[in-house]
Amino acid sequence: MTGRALRISVAAVALSLGVSGCSMMPSFLGGGVEKPKPADLGPNVALIAVRQAWTNHVGPVTDPMAINVSGATITVSGSDGTVAAIDAASGRDLWRASVGGPIAAGAGSDGTVAAVVTRANELVALSRGKQLWRQKLTAVAYTPPFVAGGRVFVQTADRAVSAFDGRTGHKLWTQQRPGEPLVLHHAGVMLAVGNTLVVGLSGRLAGLDPLTGAIRWEAPIATPRGINDVERLVDLVAPVSRVGDSICARAFQAAVGCADTSRGTVQWTKPANGAEGLSGDGSFVFGTEADGKVMAWQRADGERAWESDRLRYRTLTAPLALGRSVVIGDDTGLVHMLSRSDGSPLNRLTPDGSAIMAAPVVAGNTLVVLTRNGGVFGYVPE
Repeated sequence: MTGRALRISVAAVALSLGVSGCSMMPSFLGGGVEKPKPADLGPNVALIAVRQAWTNHVGPVTDPMAINVSGATITVSGSDGTVAAIDAASGRDLWRASVGGPIAAGAGSDGTVAAVVTRANELVALSRGKQLWRQKLTAVAYTPPFVAGGRVFVQTADRAVSAFDGRTGHKLWTQQRPGEPLVLHHAGVMLAVGNTLVVGLSGRLAGLDPLTGAIRWEAPIATPRGINDVERLVDLVAPVSRVGDSICARAFQAAVGCADTSRGTVQWTKPANGAEGLSGDGSFVFGTEADGKVMAWQRADGERAWESDRLRYRTLTAPLALGRSVVIGDDTGLVHMLSRSDGSPLNRLTPDGSAIMAAPVVAGNTLVVLTRNGGVFGYVPE
């Protein structure tokens, strides 16, 4: 199983008691069936010039760890408990700390307060490398905490969303809705749009009041279907593509779709079979399918713009729309830069040869990637 192969865990009571859920090979990988080998990519022809500007290190990354961007600062974590705030322009540490145990999900930060969840179900808040507070959660979290407005928001695997005071750690509220009995071992959706906290609740985008947790609206991207719990699993997965009030998201193995968060309504949905989140711009939404196809949909109506099978049978990260390219990492350690107009190759980067463990991000003028070996790499156009 690769570093990004999704695990499916039993939620509800088992997780609330701290009992580890079951793990299994995702159904889209076909169980014990050997995956076809990807085609040779041929020589790299660099049609856009990119140089490696810096490198840093956070320790081995055994599970995917999202990279947080706040202005010109990136916050990253290693699986061993290391958390580092790094200047995106220079690659230098702004601060570095250890939370004293393995981390279950990547870091969230607003540039002042950073927060992580450990595998011991502890929410830990840091500022300038010093611990502010630590709170025990009712269940493990696979989604990085979201820090905004002086609060730390957490989504746990028992399908609860909670808010904590960012300075004291005092719990402010919890919102829990019923859902399917299984939950993905994968980062879910949580972000702010104006004065609304938008989260993924099963296959729905939901707008919550960040002060009280009250649900303002729900927009279904996918509805659970099927004859067993695995087939009915349609959790929304991060990252999402946001342009103004429009958020486009993926429901695991079921659909991609866009919602208008100002109205709480679905704009469109299309069937899709993937496990990683989306990126996009005002014209297109980009995604990677379970078989390694790269897809582009028209943002306005969801009609397919193009698809590329050049990376088929590679285990791909979620994409990043960057300039005239779509940037995607794979489990062989390559970072692919494809044309956003038709998916043709523009360049190929090799950070350290180990799997890419997070969707690439951009901070300022720097493209940042994270590897299984714990390497953090910054690239800039020439």
